[in-house]
Amino acid sequence: MASSDGENRDAEQDRAEIIDQLERISRSREFQAPERGRRFFRYVVEEALDGRSEQLTAYNIAQAVFGRGADFDAQSDPVVRIEAGRIRRALERYYLVCGGGDPVHITIPKGHYAPRFERRAVAEGAVSEAATRSDEISGAEQPRRNGRRLGYRDLLVPVGIPFIFAALAMLALVRPLEEYLTPAPDRPAAAQDQAGGARVIVEPLAVLGAPSGGAEIARGLNDQIISQLTKLDGVVVLTPASSPAAATTGSALFALQGNVTFEGDALHVQLRLIRSADGRVLWAKRFDHDTTGQNVFDLQDAIGTRVVKDIAAVSEIKDASHPR
Repeated sequence: MASSDGENRDAEQDRAEIIDQLERISRSREFQAPERGRRFFRYVVEEALDGRSEQLTAYNIAQAVFGRGADFDAQSDPVVRIEAGRIRRALERYYLVCGGGDPVHITIPKGHYAPRFERRAVAEGAVSEAATRSDEISGAEQPRRNGRRLGYRDLLVPVGIPFIFAALAMLALVRPLEEYLTPAPDRPAAAQDQAGGARVIVEPLAVLGAPSGGAEIARGLNDQIISQLTKLDGVVVLTPASSPAAATTGSALFALQGNVTFEGDALHVQLRLIRSADGRVLWAKRFDHDTTGQNVFDLQDAIGTRVVKDIAAVSEIKDASHPR
């Protein structure tokens, strides 16, 4: 019975930690997901915690989260797949930007809707070590306590501190000690801004002739382009809301604009890169795809990869991101 009670307490603790992580992610400004995506995220996490992971199908999610009817067809209405892909990218960005040290990592594996929960054992070990460190140091002055054998930590204070002072004294003979302790002067603000390289504002893609789910496809493509651009060295990706502040810096500023057009099963994406200083079009291209039997996420990945490859080759972008 005691074992059963212990397992129940552990399960309750795990659930509480996951719920805390869910709330932490939802409150974060770095978790960039629309309201419908947040509803999807919360629903799949809570269903998994309640032991209903096997019921997390596109059909059930579409009805419970997006208000679809009993006639929902995942093949003709990709709303669940699109939102799942958006949440995967939002989670990836969150953990990359600010959540790397969180005690619990929540992911949604590709091809599935049931989330995966991973506890960060390293974080727990660090806390445990920090909690015992003061006891170990205080015991260094006593060679033995309660018959305990000397360890390397017991010798750290009496041996390590004199060694550090000796090393500092030797450095002082070669160069004044203050040179080692004085931080390097800050770079001028203008130099820091210039080091930012090329700044690209990615504007939302306009949608023309969109069928059901077309707006979601365009937003997913927009997110994919942003994700790919952030991988370019020397390129800073901005949203339209941040453009006024970016315009005051010394870095080169560009804007990526475009539209998505749907004609039956054909998908047309028209994009252009503009230099904000004078409105000059530096690059423009149209991408045409037949969506028949195609996976939406594969199309978004393919287009995003080609767009970023072309933009990286634009001479003005290369000059701004890698100044000589």
